[in-house]
Amino acid sequence: MKIAIIGAGAAGFFTAINLKELTLNADITIYESSSRVLSKVSVSGGGRCNLTNSFEEIKSLSTVYPRGEKLMKGIFKTFNHNDTINWFEDNGVKLVTQNDCCVFPESQDSQEIIDTFLDLSDELGIKIKTSSQIRSIERDGEGFRLLLDNTELPSDIYDAVVITTGGSPKREGFNMLSSLPLDIIDPVPSLFSFNVTNDPITDLMGTVVENVSVKLQGFKPKATGALLITHWGVSGPAILKLSSYAARILKNSDYTAKLSINWIAEYIEKRVHSELAYIIEHNSQKLLSSIRPYNLPSRLWLALLKRANVSEERRWAELGSKGINRIVNVLTNDEYDIRGKSRFKDEFVTCGGVSLESINPVTMESKECPNLYLAGEVLDIDAITGGFNLQAAWSTGYIVAQSIADKIEN
Repeated sequence: MKIAIIGAGAAGFFTAINLKELTLNADITIYESSSRVLSKVSVSGGGRCNLTNSFEEIKSLSTVYPRGEKLMKGIFKTFNHNDTINWFEDNGVKLVTQNDCCVFPESQDSQEIIDTFLDLSDELGIKIKTSSQIRSIERDGEGFRLLLDNTELPSDIYDAVVITTGGSPKREGFNMLSSLPLDIIDPVPSLFSFNVTNDPITDLMGTVVENVSVKLQGFKPKATGALLITHWGVSGPAILKLSSYAARILKNSDYTAKLSINWIAEYIEKRVHSELAYIIEHNSQKLLSSIRPYNLPSRLWLALLKRANVSEERRWAELGSKGINRIVNVLTNDEYDIRGKSRFKDEFVTCGGVSLESINPVTMESKECPNLYLAGEVLDIDAITGGFNLQAAWSTGYIVAQSIADKIEN
């Protein structure tokens, strides 16, 4: 059985290798439009490749997969993060799990993952064709022909085609699929930082607050985690999570919104009042500038006092109820105007792509086009940072490999 895999990224290689290991009766060719393979893997985790997560702190998949939660829950019964860890270690990649539950190769080098895939592909006889842009995919009887940009001649007929081209920032990136019966959901960016222009908060660039809670006005979901103040606004895990949850809402508002930051991730005001009352009782004659509630960074605490219109030179005993209320409000509901977004490092993630309604969730095969399969971010699946997007690539890729192997063997 001849199989074409279009896209030489994480999902493409993982599908090809597992399919070949499950059945030798598969003649596999991977097509890649660029001159490099696995380019996104190379930059994952800052070049260290955050290839999965231990999921120890995840109570619901919806908190890490804003799109695709139900699908992931189903396929995790066949191939989950534990299977991923076992697969890589069985293939000689030693792994380490950080305190934040992110899993990396012990070498801390994404090139080890790339070399592992290339070595296995070579051993298994998987063919790789780079600089091969597919213009369209056409049905030919029960098979498929690929039309490449660099030639007018169609390819050989393939019995099955697997689409693993990844996400695209624009709908035009899915033009190759236009001849196929697939529903495409317009892609929009996910995982980005917020621009907060002309605000004094940006003077604190480089400041990190370890545990905050953030939300958008009129949008119910909250995100928690560390926050980084930048020269253009705010970033860090909490902001990236929120950008993922609210990707379409922010797109529709042209990336303008009201951001609320709870700097102490405490939503019971009575507790905050009690904390301040304790400070006043035990430090009544000290200046506000000298005692930082919740161990906030010093520069941030002074900035928050200014936002609350409270002088840092006042003594704690001089605050009064109005001053206390203003400080409580700025600690728990500090508001900023979002005016645009910025891309997160060298990585990009999109929500959108091929609708999950177009595929069989058990086999990852097109409902309307037999022997056409999809895996990875080309699907409308995306996740927050922490190794979850690559896990989706491994899991969906494995399901495709198993589905095709079962069809070949049976």
